Amino acid sequence: MLRIGILYPLHSAEDDYPNMAARLESPVEVAVVHTDAVDLHTVEDCRRTGDWAHLEPGAAELQTRDVDVCMWACTSGSFVYGLAGAKDQARQLGSYLGVPASSTSLSFVESIQALGITRVAVGATYPEALATEFVKFLGEGGIQVVHLGSLGIWTAVEVGEVDGEEVIDFVRANDHADAEAILVPDTALHTVAFLQELDSAVGKPVLTANQVTMWEALRLGGRARRQGGFGHLFAAAEDPVGERE
Repeated sequence: MLRIGILYPLHSAEDDYPNMAARLESPVEVAVVHTDAVDLHTVEDCRRTGDWAHLEPGAAELQTRDVDVCMWACTSGSFVYGLAGAKDQARQLGSYLGVPASSTSLSFVESIQALGITRVAVGATYPEALATEFVKFLGEGGIQVVHLGSLGIWTAVEVGEVDGEEVIDFVRANDHADAEAILVPDTALHTVAFLQELDSAVGKPVLTANQVTMWEALRLGGRARRQGGFGHLFAAAEDPVGERE
């Protein structure tokens, strides 16, 4: 069985990962390891959260879990380094653990490219200054942001308390006629339980942080496959040629 290691900052919506893993048609194992972080959505604090000094203890714990894939499940703690910096961050994790590794920010770029789209709207929980850094990151990946909306929430703890109806309303409010998909880039936000409802609310793909992180982990582990219940991204996935045991 594929074993996915999740490095997750602090505590808020980490239960999305085991919940999603259990619902997959071919279940996988998820090991969630918490990293230390500064729970404040400023660019400077997010850079500290993604620093190797914060990631290394969690990576060391994952070494004992015999994982096949590692994901740094933090959007802001990866996109604040820019595209090249986020790739370097993932390479360092992968080299340390000896397994494929990536991050939530890179997962957004990969999933958008997989869907063959280039124009998106962003509905971010972050304050506007941090959300703007995500827009810059996407631009480096060749993705045009046609609309940016911000909830202005300063901490992950507060984001974790936002309920499903609020998320759906927020996504609706941040749709745009020119957007081919809507991105919701915060792993502190619960979304896995209502991914289908999000897509249905706007009639287009809605890509959320925890969704794309798991999608990328499965892709890196050779387990990407079409399945229902997790939104357009998973419904559109290509079935793999072979499976990893």
